[in-house]
Amino acid sequence: MEPVDELDGWIRTAIGILQDNGTPVSTEHVDEIRTIIEKESSGDPRAINNWDINAKRGTPSKGLMQTIDPTFDAYKLPGHGEIYDPVDNIIAGVRYTFDRYGGFAEHPGLASMAEGGGYQGY
Repeated sequence: MEPVDELDGWIRTAIGILQDNGTPVSTEHVDEIRTIIEKESSGDPRAINNWDINAKRGTPSKGLMQTIDPTFDAYKLPGHGEIYDPVDNIIAGVRYTFDRYGGFAEHPGLASMAEGGGYQGY
């Protein structure tokens, strides 16, 4: 399937790499990943959060999925170590989501939205 836009292309590329590395994610998850990205960074791969608790602690959230450096470093894959690279950031963010929450259904923001609430950061 052809990507509908640049963000869709980054997501689909990341999904392929994640699948090749054993993460149980598929193209059925494009919408969930896109929602997280839109809520966390408005789709800006260079986004940086300089105001939340992480920033106050000296580790601002960065990139599409707004990972902090230690989380990114823990969940990146070999050859995908640039936090501002859209595909690399998606890879780390998705791996973190699966490790921490077991998948997208329990992701705090998506779970809240599914129950009719607002998005909550993770």
